[in-house]
Amino acid sequence: MQAPVISRPLEPALFARHPLVERHRVAPGGLTVVSLEPDDRLEVIDVEGDQGAELLAFAGNRAALGALGLRPSAGAACIGHLLRDGSREAAHVSEGLARRGIDCRHLPDAARLWPPATPAGHSRVFHCSRALLVLVAAPGGATPVDSQARASELRLLVRRARPRSTLAPPLPAPLGELVDEFTLNPGTARDYLVGAGQYIQVLDVAGRQCSDFVAFDRRGLDSGAQIDLDPTVTRTLNGNAWPVPGLFSRYYDRNLQPMLEVVRDTVGRHDTFALACTARYYEAQGYFGHDNCSDNLSRALARHGVSARAGWPAINFFFNTAVDAHQHLTVDEPWSRPGDYVLLRALTDLVCASSSCPDDIDPANGWQPTDIHIRVYCAQERFSIAMATRKSPDAEPVLTRESGFHPGTSALTRQFTEYRGFRTPQAYDGYGTLAEYHGCRERVAVMDLSALRKFEVLGPDAEALLDYCLTRDVRKLAVGQVVYGALCYEHGGMLDDGTLLRLGHDAFRWIGGEDHAGDWLREQAARLGMKVWVKSASEQIHNIAVQGPLARELLKQMIWTPGTQPALEDLGWFRFLTGRLDDYNGVPLMVSRTGYTGELGYEIWCHPRDAMAIWTRLWQLGDPLGLVPVGLQALDMLRIEAGLVFAGYEFSDQTDPFEAGIGFCVPLQSKQADFIGRAALTRRSAEPQQRLVGLELEGNEAAAHGDCVRIGRAQVGVITSATRSPVLGKNIALCRLDVAHCAAGTLVEVGKLDGQQKRIAAKVAASTVAYDPEKRRVRS
Repeated sequence: MQAPVISRPLEPALFARHPLVERHRVAPGGLTVVSLEPDDRLEVIDVEGDQGAELLAFAGNRAALGALGLRPSAGAACIGHLLRDGSREAAHVSEGLARRGIDCRHLPDAARLWPPATPAGHSRVFHCSRALLVLVAAPGGATPVDSQARASELRLLVRRARPRSTLAPPLPAPLGELVDEFTLNPGTARDYLVGAGQYIQVLDVAGRQCSDFVAFDRRGLDSGAQIDLDPTVTRTLNGNAWPVPGLFSRYYDRNLQPMLEVVRDTVGRHDTFALACTARYYEAQGYFGHDNCSDNLSRALARHGVSARAGWPAINFFFNTAVDAHQHLTVDEPWSRPGDYVLLRALTDLVCASSSCPDDIDPANGWQPTDIHIRVYCAQERFSIAMATRKSPDAEPVLTRESGFHPGTSALTRQFTEYRGFRTPQAYDGYGTLAEYHGCRERVAVMDLSALRKFEVLGPDAEALLDYCLTRDVRKLAVGQVVYGALCYEHGGMLDDGTLLRLGHDAFRWIGGEDHAGDWLREQAARLGMKVWVKSASEQIHNIAVQGPLARELLKQMIWTPGTQPALEDLGWFRFLTGRLDDYNGVPLMVSRTGYTGELGYEIWCHPRDAMAIWTRLWQLGDPLGLVPVGLQALDMLRIEAGLVFAGYEFSDQTDPFEAGIGFCVPLQSKQADFIGRAALTRRSAEPQQRLVGLELEGNEAAAHGDCVRIGRAQVGVITSATRSPVLGKNIALCRLDVAHCAAGTLVEVGKLDGQQKRIAAKVAASTVAYDPEKRRVRS
């Protein structure tokens, strides 16, 4: 007799699957406070290795390390220093401790949890014998750009001995001063008033729970006019399926007037602005009399004189819907995780209503409806504009950051986008994409690329690890040299591309685009039993690119180097130097002769605290040379002309380096050592199916990423990137094409509409590099 089949999906971030486990992050150089109850279990984990940890515990207002089996360590005073550093966060924690009678001015020594040089994943487990307040710190401060001794994060896992009275995770702390807050249980809705300038936080308590939101202009209701949010107007004016924080971030009413703006969104995928669930929907499924959000909203709004509706057009927060390739509206479990939220700012006085959806007959609420929590904050609060990123599904969300150069870039533009977790300029007011492009091609340009991920790879097995993980022959890399390479999976698909710098015999720095690269390198090191540390450095190394034919003339005026380093004007292609700004006493920096434009160029690397000193000096010296800033839009034109690849466009985990057009970085013949993916890449290179080629299009109509490329009715390729080349005066594209049609001069057609009704004639170019194919300018 066959046993029943049971669904056991891996869902590491869903609270309902692990209701007794809490995860907390201790930021590098920061601290975290958690409350423990008797018999709770606390595990402190050194995520990246070689990171110190200090712990203080209090029972009431008395030190109580003994309740965890610990003793004070002489001189362990990091927690006290952090609580007195003058930051807003330190003041907030200190105030909370003071309310418990704990004097942060005279803290006892903490306990050091382990000695230096611990391996990645090292941990200690503590069993709590009484109710405690525990403070855990990850000691470490600001590290100069030429040093690799960086603080890294700790992770806390709390396993509760007893479940909470309600099977839900604890609510996160408020973001600011509260005006109102309340919880909505599944199958309920409530009205509330919000004044102009006030903030509304819609918070998914346990994850995967939808909440419908409607709002009316309060002054309109007072005069008898029911002016509410309008989905058609909102989609039309935003040009997006739904608003996101940033330039296009507003919800509008039927009169085209803005009602709300999105300030933060930690989910990033939800809200079709369709109808809230209706009685008719449940009746059609055979569930008569089922609670529904539309009726609940009508009841909540009735006292404001709002007419009831059978179906409410509502903002569908946390509702995971999409339109598939066949134009069908699909629904699946929400992406939201415990504590995820959307933060809105009211642009006028509003009457609002929110619901917690009762839908338990499909995946809309993860099959298990839970609570929604609403908070209203005062208008005087100021919150950063942010999305959220997570390194892994169960990691804490990290809000959009601003680079150390942001004060400089934000003085020149308001046109920012969220790029890999950073607010990054798209284009600059007063310049524009074309002026930025020509400034780089003809003179010199500066661009903020701080969103790149940086990892320090250190230890006696650092070279062996990187030689095994990268496609390049790392053993040939000299100190002071840079090499471009790829990280591949066993099947040959790409994880990331990037540059590797060798800072010493056993010291490297990997610079790429993928957060997961650090975790992946650590996994390989652990599997092989290597003595090596992979430390995240992205928060302490920010960078700008200085590109263009006058880049050397500009930088040689401001980069000082000691005698042990080359002078700026002598720095070779794919080499780097360590130096100072202006003179011996200037801020420390590094300069690499690398770039992403196809021009002579350099990148300057520094600590975020030194960024504006470098930015200011660049503009002082660069203004007479015609320096311009460059945003992502102009950078995309520059890199496509230069045939440079971009993650998610030219490559993914389904494409190998040969298909991505970077086969040169896989030296299968000259690299003798084995590396991850070698067998697959050997096989795939011998029998390639596709290649990356350049296309030249006829006429003035442009191609776009994802357009099909056809010969006759058959699709033989796909456009990966495309642009109008100003310097060449034609439309060009990068295309992944069937190998049988890759010869230069081959005629193809780019499909528009359905790929058949409209075609743009094109021919295969001699190279993927449309501008300066022999790279004379970049090597100059």
